[in-house]
This record gives sequence, structure tokens and C-alpha cells, in this order.
Amino acid sequence: MKKFIDENFLLSGKTAQRLYHDFAKEMPIIDYHNHLPPDEIAANKNFENITRVWLNGDHYKWRAMRANGIPEGFITGNKSDWEKFQKWAETVPYTLRNPLYHWTHLELQRYFGITDILNGETARKVYDETSEKLQSKDRSVRGLLEMMNVKVICTTDDPVDNLEHHKKIKAGNWPVKVLPAFRPDKAMNVDHVNTFNNYLTLLEKASDISISTFNDYIAALKKRHDYFVANNCNVSDHGLEEIYSEDYTQTEIVGIFAKIRSGGELKSEERKKFKSAMLVTFAEWDWEKGFVQQYHLGALRNNNSRMLNQLGPDTGWDSIGDFSQAKALAKFLDRLDKNDKLAKTIIYNLNPADNELFATMIGNFNDGTAAGKIQWGSAWWFLDQKDGMTKQINTLSNMGLLSRFIGMLTDSRSFLSFPRHEYFRRLLCNLFGEEIENGELPNDIGWIGNVIRDICFNNAHRYFGWQDIKEPIHKTVEA
Repeated sequence: MKKFIDENFLLSGKTAQRLYHDFAKEMPIIDYHNHLPPDEIAANKNFENITRVWLNGDHYKWRAMRANGIPEGFITGNKSDWEKFQKWAETVPYTLRNPLYHWTHLELQRYFGITDILNGETARKVYDETSEKLQSKDRSVRGLLEMMNVKVICTTDDPVDNLEHHKKIKAGNWPVKVLPAFRPDKAMNVDHVNTFNNYLTLLEKASDISISTFNDYIAALKKRHDYFVANNCNVSDHGLEEIYSEDYTQTEIVGIFAKIRSGGELKSEERKKFKSAMLVTFAEWDWEKGFVQQYHLGALRNNNSRMLNQLGPDTGWDSIGDFSQAKALAKFLDRLDKNDKLAKTIIYNLNPADNELFATMIGNFNDGTAAGKIQWGSAWWFLDQKDGMTKQINTLSNMGLLSRFIGMLTDSRSFLSFPRHEYFRRLLCNLFGEEIENGELPNDIGWIGNVIRDICFNNAHRYFGWQDIKEPIHKTVEA
């Protein structure tokens, strides 16, 4: 019987296998969007056990456990780490055909050399072995990243963050670059005026600027944006339901801000205009500083109000939304483009119904100043699985230039999630390999192998412009 997840996992033919093993496998990783905690990287901590690194904060696994009938106490509650792991192990056999099944076993193999199938019977052995190995120096937080050949990671950071942990990491001259990404969503979310005003108190403290007027607010945010730039940030990110692109005047925005500071609730139109103005402001700052800006669009968040009140956000109660994306996104990008202030931009959709929309939208604003200036980002969140990634790759191939694609990212809170890059690379090589063997692509292994390398690493390296990270030197591969 064929071994589960062997060296040719997901590679259906000899050509796919060659493309992966000769070209993709050894490429370093640039993970340009994730939610890893920089304090744990700075401390280079060792996790006490696998539950702490694998289950804490992973709402993919939490959703699966809930669907399997596991009580919340074993998920986010006060049960012991061992008990939580046991319940996850008992859930794993029921995740067949869910990407969690593949990811779980890939991660056990790559980080711990464990080839056992995880289930209730093997749980104790796996828990003990992984927890013991996690105490070693080579499986500290930094060791785990080095194991996966990670060269750059971009965390997700609020404008009020003091970036102390990023400073500490940089001062230590660790060869892996850990860079902040400017994510000002809270700084423009005026849906709840009291919450927003509380946030402004934090912004005042971080910027050392008293905020009474709209001009004060802009000055404080600009100071924080400049501070991020001074601390090696050249990436921004937004996580929004949709792009806001209402018409507005400066007078209107000044008045809306004054209303907010006086505690008045906003009308729907006022909220949209304020968010529209801030999105343009942030985008123009990003252009001015040479940023790459990212927009994650389409998540319907916090659907379960009872559990939101109990556990807070980002605990597994989100889903795909059915927002109308095209017109507002086009209007927003066009406004920046016609004013010659459109930075390099990556757009991500969560609803697969928007695949062709996003794949064609990027072609409207590529202007020849950079290869792939406007990118359609890798399949995201609910879509970063075999079917979703394959559809994204095929759609981009049909409607854009896959060869200029900047590839995969984890978007993860877990230090054990980096085999997702391998998963993506195997799928990518299999698609190319099948089409070479079918005669749909020429049997030019050298050229197509270089395209594979570009998608895995080189395109992102060139796109983000991190000059102190070197592209790997490759041996010539014979045809």
C-alpha cells in the first residue's frame, strides 16, 4: 500500500515530480502576510507542548471540533492542554477531505518526523513525542521558522503598536526578516462611535498628539505611518467586507469627525463617506512611501453574537460574505490611478464567485511600471485548500499572467503553518506537469522550472524590493 503523504504527495506524474523536487522544493519562503505574534519571535520561546503551538488561536481547528460535537471547554475553555489535544486527535479522522487532514499530517511530518496517522489511539504518543521535541533549541519559535527555510515574514500590526518586539528582533541580527505591516482598520472603523473614540485615546498616547479635530486625527495617524516606515515597514493591509468609494468633500469629512468626537451616532451614508476618505488617505501615504498595499475583501465576520460576546472576535464565527465588489473596487483604484498615486496593490477575495472579477480587475490598472504591479492574491482563508488554490491558479492563468504571480502566504497565527507553502507548490507543479505530459505545454523543463521558482519566491522577492535578501543560486538542471 502506498504511504500516506510520501515524497510525491499530490504529484501525479513524473514531470510534476521533477518540477517539484528540482525547482520548487528548496526555494526559500517569503510569507508576506500572517498574524504571527512578534513578541513570541522576539522572546524565541519554546512552547510547553503541541497544544500551545498548534491549537491555541487556530480557529480552523476550533470550527472542525465544534462541528464534530466537541464541547467548547475542550476548545477554548479551561480543560487541560492534554485533554484539548486528545479531543482534537479524536476529531482528525472526521476531517477526511477537509484541508485540515492534509495540513495536520504534513505538519507532523515536517516539524517532528512523525508519520503516524493522528487519531484518538495515537494521540498520547504524538502528544508526548512532539511536546518533548518542542523543548529543543531547534524547535524554538525561531528554530521552527528556520526549519521551513523562511526568509521574510510580515506580521499584522495596528498603528498604535510601539513595534518594540520588531525592534528587538532587528537588533539581534537574526537572518530572518520580521517586518511590521500597517493595518489601520480600527483607525477608520466608525461603525460604533464609542469604540472608535476609545481607540482615539490609544492613538493620542501612541502619537503624543491631542486629537480634537480631523486635522489632529490625520496628523496623529500620519505620524504613526511615518513611525512604521522608520521601523522597516513597506507593507500595509486591510481586512474589509468591501472597498468603500463614496464621493465626499473635505468639509463633509471634517463635519463627520466633529460629530464623532461629540459622541453622535453616524448615519450609514456618513460612515461610508468617512471610510472612503480614509482608504484614499492611507493609499496615498502608501504610494508616497513606496509601500505594497493589500486588501482582503469579503469576510462576513462575527456572525454568532452570543459567542462573540463570550469569546471575542477571531474565534471561529466568520464566513464568506456575498458583498458586491466590482464597482466600488474599480472606482477606488481608478481614483488613485488617475491621480498617479496607485501603489503596488494586492487584492484578495473570499467569495469564490468573485474569482473572475478579481482576476480581470487587476488587468485594468497594470501600467507597465512594474511586472504584475496589481496582483490578485493567493486563495485566502476558506479558499486556501486544494480546490480553492487550483481554481485561483487556473483563473489567473486564463485571465492574467500566472508567471508574474507572487505566490503563497500563510495568513496564519500558528508557527506550524508553513507547510502550506509546500502544499501550494505541489499543486502548482502538478498543474504544470500534467499539461506538459498532455502536450498542452512544451516539454521545456528549464524554462517552466524557472517560472515555478519565480512563483515560489523570486517574484515576491522582486515585487517587495527587499534588496538585502538574496535570491538563491541554482545549479543548471538538464532538460
